[in-house]
Amino acid sequence: MSKLKAVREQKNLTQEELSEKSKISVRTIQRIESGTEPKGHTLRALAQALEIPESSLQETMIAPETDTSKQETEVKPETEIQTMEEEPGINYSKIKLINLSSLLFVVLPPLNILAPLLLMFALKQRNTLARQIISVQMIWTAMAPIVFMLGIFLKLGRQFTLILMILIVLSNIFIILRNAASIDRNKKLYFKLNFNMI
Repeated sequence: MSKLKAVREQKNLTQEELSEKSKISVRTIQRIESGTEPKGHTLRALAQALEIPESSLQETMIAPETDTSKQETEVKPETEIQTMEEEPGINYSKIKLINLSSLLFVVLPPLNILAPLLLMFALKQRNTLARQIISVQMIWTAMAPIVFMLGIFLKLGRQFTLILMILIVLSNIFIILRNAASIDRNKKLYFKLNFNMI
């Protein structure tokens, strides 16, 4: 087992969570875990994200390459992992359902947070993606009334207020649908925050 995988599992991080934390792609993390040696920026970013010295990560990655018999037994399981879903434990169809559940309550802001939150627990998808979906909805729910109140204070008439309300609702629909498309294609969110609110 590579040092990167051992440390990642010891810190209870999935490949996707490490990817978000280090800003290194999941594919690159998979390659490193199957034997490729990290260098330069990749090495620094991973070491910083895992809070370990760069040299310790690099030295341990070099060691398996010198012992070929050990390397052969390690590469086989890693190859099997790459053929599976990109992130074990995350069911992307359930994540998409959690995301789309906000659409049902797009005009009732508190419920657009509650529906995905309940689904997250019901579908047992308490991962970074589900938390990000709910966090984005929480930010939108907080910002929508502020934008609406600013529009009212401008006193541009009832027509403007109605158009503003429609635009606010449409913006959330766009966020939800764009994230759903990104989950389908890239297995990640298009609109996300650098932090989780839950």
